[in-house]
Amino acid sequence: MKQLDLQVIQQARTWLARGEPVWLCTVISTFGSAPRGPGAMLVARCDGAFCGSLSGGCVEEDFLERVSSRSFLERNQVVRYGAGGLAPTLALPCGGVLDILVEYIEPADEADEADEQLAWVERALNGGELLIRDVYLGSSQRRCRPGAMDDPRIQQADDKVSIRVGAILRVILAGWSPVAEFCASFALALGYEVILCDPRPEAIASLALPGVDVREVLPARFIAEGGGHSATAVLALTHDPRLDDLTLLEAVRSNAFYIGAMGSRRTSDNRLERLSRIGGLGAQQLQRIHAPIGLQLGSKSPAEIAIAVMADVLRVANGRNRHEL
Repeated sequence: MKQLDLQVIQQARTWLARGEPVWLCTVISTFGSAPRGPGAMLVARCDGAFCGSLSGGCVEEDFLERVSSRSFLERNQVVRYGAGGLAPTLALPCGGVLDILVEYIEPADEADEADEQLAWVERALNGGELLIRDVYLGSSQRRCRPGAMDDPRIQQADDKVSIRVGAILRVILAGWSPVAEFCASFALALGYEVILCDPRPEAIASLALPGVDVREVLPARFIAEGGGHSATAVLALTHDPRLDDLTLLEAVRSNAFYIGAMGSRRTSDNRLERLSRIGGLGAQQLQRIHAPIGLQLGSKSPAEIAIAVMADVLRVANGRNRHEL
């Protein structure tokens, strides 16, 4: 199934190509309970037809009624659902609060520019380069520019909202291990795409992992063939240098935003020295490798180590530096 937000952008482009204006809406902040997080999108026509979701059903009906009755100004604006928000919807059933960026996009006059920007968003959601959408409030102006994983996912100022756009986050588990099992579970719970690559048939023959794409292939080969796009975290968790070293050598040549290998400080230092001496990696490439992997939480058990690993992946994905924790 295609990523829901990708379907939203494709539907917006289809409607605009037919000469129909659209309302493109993006969740920019949530407070309390909220089934969809910042960045979630919905597109609607003026007659109330829509694609996507903002809240899993809490606000869509009211929002679409307002679109159909033309209650919103035809400009970029931020609206709130929940405490202090749009009347009469002052309180959501879940008790949460949603701030939503609402953009009105006309197909006429600037159609080529609008479609060009949406095409860029579509490429980003398909695994192309990350981008930042700057949407200027109180106007119909917007622009796209290159982005990076250390950019905030959402940044709001008085005059604009900036949104980082990219593919659904992917975790590549480079080899099966007890820690990889827990990482897979946590990554799925976070909504990530999870791919396990392991060339050892005996290691994966009896695995039953609903939601995990299991591939009997060398992780390095999968990454080399395009598996490591800009929204990918590569996790080497086997302690086996025959798997881990090749994985890391290939991962640093990819656009993966997070590359990590499990091991003690001594093991990690030896691994980095080996990658430099034998693999020819330079200092800048070695700096991309998180080794030892994960946040240093004093973890001991596989589950604890997996929590530390996925917490660090989440930290980088959200554009947070360690000193901010």
